[in-house]
Amino acid sequence: MRELRLRVTIPNGVEFGDLHLSRNPEDGLVRFEMAPIEAICEASALDLDELVQGPQPLVGLFIAAWYEVHLARGGVPDPVQEDLIEEARLETEHGGGFTYAPGHA
Repeated sequence: MRELRLRVTIPNGVEFGDLHLSRNPEDGLVRFEMAPIEAICEASALDLDELVQGPQPLVGLFIAAWYEVHLARGGVPDPVQEDLIEEARLETEHGGGFTYAPGHA
């Protein structure tokens, strides 16, 4: 598998917190506002549909990469993204297929 690197532009006024990440308490699915993703795609000439609905949607990886930059620049930790990171770590550590109920990582 080849590595794909994207260079994106985060428009002025668009912040990680604008995603308003949350989890559906019933099924644990992640919810977020699309407006910041749309603004970044427009500023970066990226295809929004490909990012979100392509054969291998990349929006989760995109959000994770943005979060790393957000933290590196002194941004406030996001509890939902921190839970997702911990869940991914546990799945990797235990060979996959391991998840906590939403909000209990």
